[in-house]
Amino acid sequence: MKKNLLFLFLFASSVLLKAQGSVKDSAFRIMMVSVHFSGQIPQGDMGKRYGANLSTGGTFTWKTKKNVLFGAEVSYFFGRNLKEDPLASLRVPETGQLTDNEGYPADLRLTERGWNIYANTGYLFSKLGHNPNSGLMVTVGAGWMQHKIKFYDPNKKVAAVYGDLKKGYDRLSGGFALSQYIGYQYLSNNRLTNFNVGFEFYEGFTQSLRGYNYDTGLADTKQRLDIMIGFRVAWTLPLYRRLKDVYYY
Repeated sequence: MKKNLLFLFLFASSVLLKAQGSVKDSAFRIMMVSVHFSGQIPQGDMGKRYGANLSTGGTFTWKTKKNVLFGAEVSYFFGRNLKEDPLASLRVPETGQLTDNEGYPADLRLTERGWNIYANTGYLFSKLGHNPNSGLMVTVGAGWMQHKIKFYDPNKKVAAVYGDLKKGYDRLSGGFALSQYIGYQYLSNNRLTNFNVGFEFYEGFTQSLRGYNYDTGLADTKQRLDIMIGFRVAWTLPLYRRLKDVYYY
């Protein structure tokens, strides 16, 4: 995924984006490359499995002269707040502790891992901004959501989660998803400060990607509605060219 993000960044940086005048004078075409960080709260079926999590990723957005937006987004989310315990049947009833292969308390950590990828479109309401290329940004998108429970066994002493065996417990789920974002895009007149902040919403229509769960011995065929609501802060690199054919950012 990191290699793909690097390729997209280099591709975007090579595109020639022509502009007339300055950012503060008129609206023009701009490629905006953003790196974002979010805090999210899962809802729906996802809220029954995970607690609050963090997310980071990148967004590539093409803004036209008429402030119409087209772009793509990739994000990776992670957390340590699990509500569902797929290893409950393996724990010692009296203490709730997991034991390793030698009968000692196991150092096994369960965390949340997942990723999103979307194609987006939207509009920039520049009348609410401080210049024609800034303002209220609203986007909607469609793509894919996927998540699972990750097992970290540093000492490799818990046979139940060795190799492919962990796939019977990790609750890997994925499916078609929708996204919405509403925030403020700020492109400074002097090109020194560029960012956006706002709220993001994701709805994943997912299902289990595993055959069945080892702890229940049953196939998981439930259709899930996985929702995440978050607050995003993003640093933006705007790429455009002025009349002198010199790049500014």
